[in-house]
Amino acid sequence: MAKVELKQPVVQEIAEHIKDAQSVVLVDYRGLTVDEDTQLRKQLREAGVVYKVYKNTLMNFAFQGTDFEEMCPMLKGPSAIAVSKDDATAPARILAKFSKTAPALELKAGVVEGTFYDADGIKVIASIPSRDELLAKFLGSIQSPITNFARVLNQIAEQGGEAGGAAEEAAPAAEAEA
Repeated sequence: MAKVELKQPVVQEIAEHIKDAQSVVLVDYRGLTVDEDTQLRKQLREAGVVYKVYKNTLMNFAFQGTDFEEMCPMLKGPSAIAVSKDDATAPARILAKFSKTAPALELKAGVVEGTFYDADGIKVIASIPSRDELLAKFLGSIQSPITNFARVLNQIAEQGGEAGGAAEEAAPAAEAEA
């Protein structure tokens, strides 16, 4: 069997992973300990992110003709990709956070929702909260005025009940004197 025939399934596997991907982040994992790599893979897996190490030439073939083609010049040295089909910022967020505790992990570049970012751009993307966090903040900001309004109405009702009751008692007494 020729070498090309052996490598074609791997290229197809990479192409399948990046097909319909929201984001792909390329990292240099050189220098990570086995324990650090295991922790990183666990965090990525829990977030639904696929993390794989492939040969650069195979990734280069898979990236050709896709949104991820701009990452081809970054394919130097040991490279791994983190791919997310659901949360566009998850790979960048997890990898950037992990690189703070494991400086050996180096962000190279990435493509998020069709836009290429260098390592600095990926760090900026990493600072963006997840979609769920943004929705929670949005709903909280919508709910806050309603909650405050209900609280004020409740306080007015409590005060009005006491003041209204005293006013009603005073009214018959005034009528009796007249």
